[in-house]
Amino acid sequence: MPEPEVRDVLSELQRLRARVPLLSGALAASTDGLVVAHDTPGVEAEGVAALTAAALGVAIRMTEATGRGGFRELLVRGDTGYIATYAAGRSAVLTLLAEDRINVGRLHLEGRRAGTRIGELIDGALTRADRPARAVSGPQPPAAHHGPLPHRPTT
Repeated sequence: MPEPEVRDVLSELQRLRARVPLLSGALAASTDGLVVAHDTPGVEAEGVAALTAAALGVAIRMTEATGRGGFRELLVRGDTGYIATYAAGRSAVLTLLAEDRINVGRLHLEGRRAGTRIGELIDGALTRADRPARAVSGPQPPAAHHGPLPHRPTT
């Protein structure tokens, strides 16, 4: 991903943490577990991204096996807080670390909104990187709307 988009994703994570004080960390990662950007003080981002990818694989299989459609989000509650993961476009996820006292409805509201914005940034960067250079520029058709993360084949 080009550097300006990484900065934009990091800025979005930082704004999210400022809006929701009980968030203790925020991480954007590819669906295969590579960190895109993170604001996770005291937490190893690479390890969380890898675990998120593993959990995502199970969550996708669960939604498919139960006929619940494509993956949208995953919430895990521990003794001292929450880990919430949201789809962020076609190829990324947003993982949030939250304190136990957080309002879970607010967590979902803010997480879903941020996931949408981060997905737009990442998918837009990937689309621009894949687009061949054009000698003549003209109006571009509107971007297609993409729903939940697609099925990932299991190995």
